Amino acid sequence: MHSTARLAHLSGPLPITRLQILARGPSVTPLAAPRRYASNAVSELSTSPSTRYLKPIYDFSAHTQSSATKNTIALGDEYILPVYARPPFVLSHGRGSWVWDVDGRKFLDFSAGIAVNALGHADPGVSEVLQRQSSTLLHTSNVYYNEWAPKLAQLLVTLTHKEGGLGYAAGGTSPSSSATKQGAKVFFSNSGTEANEGALKIARKVGKDRWAAATGGKVDDPSCPKTGIVCFENSFHGRSMGALSVTSTEKYQMPFRPLIPGVSVGKLNDLECLHRLITDDTCAVIVEPIQGEGGATAASEEWLRALRKRCDETGTVLIFDEIQCGLYRTGSLWAHSAFPVDCHPDVITMAKPLANGYPIGAVLLRDTISSTMTAGTHGTTFGGSPTACAVGHHVLSRLSDRAFVAHMKEMSAHMNSRLEVLPKWFSAILQPHVRGRGFIRGLGFNNVSHPGEVVQLARERGVFLLTAGKDAVRLVPSLNVNKEEVDTAMDVLEGCLSSLQA
Repeated sequence: MHSTARLAHLSGPLPITRLQILARGPSVTPLAAPRRYASNAVSELSTSPSTRYLKPIYDFSAHTQSSATKNTIALGDEYILPVYARPPFVLSHGRGSWVWDVDGRKFLDFSAGIAVNALGHADPGVSEVLQRQSSTLLHTSNVYYNEWAPKLAQLLVTLTHKEGGLGYAAGGTSPSSSATKQGAKVFFSNSGTEANEGALKIARKVGKDRWAAATGGKVDDPSCPKTGIVCFENSFHGRSMGALSVTSTEKYQMPFRPLIPGVSVGKLNDLECLHRLITDDTCAVIVEPIQGEGGATAASEEWLRALRKRCDETGTVLIFDEIQCGLYRTGSLWAHSAFPVDCHPDVITMAKPLANGYPIGAVLLRDTISSTMTAGTHGTTFGGSPTACAVGHHVLSRLSDRAFVAHMKEMSAHMNSRLEVLPKWFSAILQPHVRGRGFIRGLGFNNVSHPGEVVQLARERGVFLLTAGKDAVRLVPSLNVNKEEVDTAMDVLEGCLSSLQA
């Protein structure tokens, strides 16, 4: 289908067509057709794993590929830098939690563009905003004001004050008060990596300011020692040189050393390491409240409180990277929103779900931190564009709707109830505890080769999952996923685990 015709086709409901299913046995059950909001009726949990998807429904071997698939893959191999290991099919379109490839196969997407598509694929509202804004004012640069960047910044700040985060308790200060109007500032970027780079850069400047104020020195003195940065094992903060330097994973760092100096690495939830790692010479600590790429491991409230306390003792800027775990993925605006204020950061970085796939990132920081930044100290060409911010404002307005949040919490609780029984049923291959919260969940495996196998087995059964770290499978579906879709994904996962254990 021509691309223009396909876009027109997606403006209405997708027809239910006969899928090109390559079954390997008569017991295979095709994936259920999507329905947007299933019944909220409570269903009884099974006492044994589902057997609906013990066998694959799709065959991805070369002889099954159409000429369109082969040609696209060959074209990519010839002209695209080979830094991605992709499965051998080509996606063509999507709707909600579902995507289709050019050969007609349908997949339930529980990867959501790596935790990006909070409203799913081809959302009509997002599409409408994109069309309207791009035909009005697409890009201006930050030489000029545009109407949408301030509106999105205001929404981020007022929601944080209302729902908790960055030093504000959930349900605390009213957004209409004068105090909240001056509580925080936003810098817009194009990605999570850029947001983290900006946060680290700002923290470095704050560190120099604080050192100069304490010692009587000059902020531009090259001998200033308050430049150290602390990160944690299994972190992922991006792939540019600064962000990579605080992404403490050997396979990412090794080919590109030397990285930026002065970075110390601790262990998440290790209380004893904090005093040694964070000193008067530390300017920044960066941590994910729930690690995404590193294994869906959550930082404990006790540890975050001790981390906040140590940063206060040493005048260190505390950065929470909520690029994957924030903006309602855990059921609250930020993963730290429900925690007491003595666990909160000075800076929050965000990106993935904020514009549902349109490139955007942001840094949200307390005024006590932002006051160091003046005109010319940081900037971007594309960040904060009218289009990105119009889409971001639309998406965040919908994600923060109380009915949407309530539905998301109900669905994530249902998914969790099904996940929690899996370590009991598959104790030979699974670690005993399910990781994460809300719709960022991880299953730990005893054998590090198994997560990749499970992701492949699930793909052959029509469901997209992700690995996380060395030993986990990660589930990060769209936040508007319904009960039927959750049950389909869990049935497939149980079938994969049964096949693996057999």
